[in-house]
Amino acid sequence: MSPVQLALLVLLLPLASAALIALFLRRQGTLASFVSVGACTALAVAALMLSFGESRFTAGMEWLKLDALTISLGFKFDDLAALMLAIVAVVGLCVHVFSLGYMHDDGARSRYFAGLSIFMFSMIGIVLADNLFMMFIFWELVGFSSYLLINHYLHRQAPADASKKAFIVNRVGDLGFLLGILWCYWSLGTVSLDGIAKAAQGGMAIRAGIPLLLFCGAVGKSAQMPLHVWLPDAMEGPTPVSALIHAATMVAAGIYMLCRIEPLFAAAPAVALNTVMWVGTITAVYAALCAITQSDIKKVLAYSTLSQLGYMVAAFGLGSLREQQEAAGVTISVMLSAGVGAAMFHLMTHACFKALLFLGSGSVIAGCHHEQDIFKMGGLAGRMKLTFAAFTIGVAAIIGFPMLSGFFSKDAILYLAFEKNRAVFVILGATAVLTALYMVRMWRLVFLGKPRSHEAEHAHESGVSMVLPLIVLAVLSVVAGQWALDLKSFEAVFLHVPEAHGSAHVTVFAVSLAVMIVGALLAWVIYKPATQDSLAMKTPGLFGGLALLKAAPDDTYNYYVTKVQQRFAMLLNGLEQIFLAGVVIRGLAGFVGLIGMGARALHVGSIHAYVYWFLLGVVLVWGFAAGIF
Repeated sequence: MSPVQLALLVLLLPLASAALIALFLRRQGTLASFVSVGACTALAVAALMLSFGESRFTAGMEWLKLDALTISLGFKFDDLAALMLAIVAVVGLCVHVFSLGYMHDDGARSRYFAGLSIFMFSMIGIVLADNLFMMFIFWELVGFSSYLLINHYLHRQAPADASKKAFIVNRVGDLGFLLGILWCYWSLGTVSLDGIAKAAQGGMAIRAGIPLLLFCGAVGKSAQMPLHVWLPDAMEGPTPVSALIHAATMVAAGIYMLCRIEPLFAAAPAVALNTVMWVGTITAVYAALCAITQSDIKKVLAYSTLSQLGYMVAAFGLGSLREQQEAAGVTISVMLSAGVGAAMFHLMTHACFKALLFLGSGSVIAGCHHEQDIFKMGGLAGRMKLTFAAFTIGVAAIIGFPMLSGFFSKDAILYLAFEKNRAVFVILGATAVLTALYMVRMWRLVFLGKPRSHEAEHAHESGVSMVLPLIVLAVLSVVAGQWALDLKSFEAVFLHVPEAHGSAHVTVFAVSLAVMIVGALLAWVIYKPATQDSLAMKTPGLFGGLALLKAAPDDTYNYYVTKVQQRFAMLLNGLEQIFLAGVVIRGLAGFVGLIGMGARALHVGSIHAYVYWFLLGVVLVWGFAAGIF
């Protein structure tokens, strides 16, 4: 089988699984789950064969031609696509296997696993796409499958509202993305990723509006401010969905798309990258502040995801970096696409430890009989030993514990910020303190102390299908950092990861270690295992301010929708009823009706009257023919 055929198999396997379940297995949940997991296993094997193989290729075919506009469907499989495909395949398989246990008693398993398969198909389509039109098609399919999965518990109002919110907010970003694609085609004459790179690197002038409009798609999909509000609410979906879509893959699609179009940003005015950098930085610190006030274990992880995505976006916005490298005993100056390297490196490590944390939270929720309040947990370390060990590794990785995966990728971003923008470096360093604070807070409240509820007291370890993915992801969270840098398979990506040397290395390492220790110690001192939030009890003013900060965007949007948008819509509806439906439609209909009534009155049934009308008609025709009228 050729590499192109193998890539096509990877793409179509989950689609075939979803179709089979939807058509024939809607009432056979057990069989549907095994079909979906089997397809994902085959997909993962084929994807890893492709990713770690030596084949890198492009292939395509013309799909639609409208005059000069040609839309093609094709694959661009380089090291960047190979890395993303491996991430999607491994995390996707872990989530599928975990779901076998977590969704065991769910009455709608068939719909759930069909949704997972549709999502895998959509996400792989984004990864393999060789042009922006094809990427946009699968981009929208990802939004559709996310809507389905968030709304899995459709009989409850909260998931229904959350799914609609996610769908609508993403459409706002996608409008900008679509406009950017159209402007790109109008300006450059192509939306092919290779064509865009050639045009940008060939010296063609790029307006800042093109990459910024394309960035709108990433703002929506990767939940950056101000379109971040959908992600915390999306935790209403099943926990494995949160791990797959809202931690490791879908929300990472925006980062991947930015890395795909990096030549556009490099060729555009500096305002484009600076905008991206500050959006990411602000999102990172804002989400970290919001996470401190959360009591729902999944909401803490949701805001943590927002913050880490902000890190990635900020890293991309920091741009390229010139480094001195030695080759054959000669020191040369090399320009690295450091923003791409650092962002993708952190995307990979984050996928491992955040999927681990979400699945670990799912194990905790299942063990505690679906209790999600961290203040009603406690004492789980002795009752759920494997989950505790795996979760601890995930927490250590995300706060940057030395030699774990998060340590390497976060240090790369901090070093890049240190070299390019000291203000961003300070803000991201402060964010790292907050990360250690809210993660250690959650870890201590969930696992240490005594049980604080009946559910926690009777907690139990999860089954094999739920524990096995935790072990796999825990191992990856430990080794993925240094191991990835030594890999040759994704060399074109990881060669651009910035590495500190000399005094810069000492500074960044010291700051990284200090912020982790400070954040962890603050959490240990402030938070005691209790049924109430210690910060709210000790400093209610600070806690209230943070809660207000968290609620402000939603309150602003709600005010805009109810007080501005809805009233404007009512005004338009009134004008439509008066002028369009009233004056234009009913007025014209009335006028035509009057003409009809007059015409009917002429039909009197008398031949003498008809002779007069005939003669009048002859006169009029004669007048027109003679030019009198």
